[in-house]
Amino acid sequence: MSVFPSPPSALNNVSAAASVPTQADLLEFVRRTAADTALIDSLPLDPEGRTWVRLEGPGGSEAWLIGWPPGTGTGWHDHAESIGAFVTARGELRENALAARLPADGWKTLELTDGVDRTRQLPAGRGRSFGRHHVHEVLNRSTAEHAVSVHAYYPPLPLMRRYSRTGQVLRLEQVERPEDWQ
Repeated sequence: MSVFPSPPSALNNVSAAASVPTQADLLEFVRRTAADTALIDSLPLDPEGRTWVRLEGPGGSEAWLIGWPPGTGTGWHDHAESIGAFVTARGELRENALAARLPADGWKTLELTDGVDRTRQLPAGRGRSFGRHHVHEVLNRSTAEHAVSVHAYYPPLPLMRRYSRTGQVLRLEQVERPEDWQ
């Protein structure tokens, strides 16, 4: 994996007084970066698995350019204490999310209540920001087309929790640390 510098078109206007990026700052950064076609075209795409390169995000944030082959996804996960944003740059992604704040620690299995599921279709140019403890999965449901997206997180991801889901039961399966994905 390599680290790409932020392209000039993707620089964020985070002021010195507000050196900690907000969700809005991260969303603006990923939108501008996703619009940089030269950067998007530079991502090597693998027909079998996701590919990614790290980018320099605004205000000390962690950012990633990710390629999604047809039929791939993340599985259910969260980003711990980090806020974040992502935008689809090419293709279309689907986000399944929980509209409920889960306890941060101290549980292995939760039964979800009805009505907490949210689904978003995110074609090229669309994205979203999210707060701490946001639990979701992101999927490229296309059977033929790669998708590419840009993601940013602040603070840089201290960990990610991975979950399995059967019906309304969410189970903590694994905790990953940065050394597991960098």
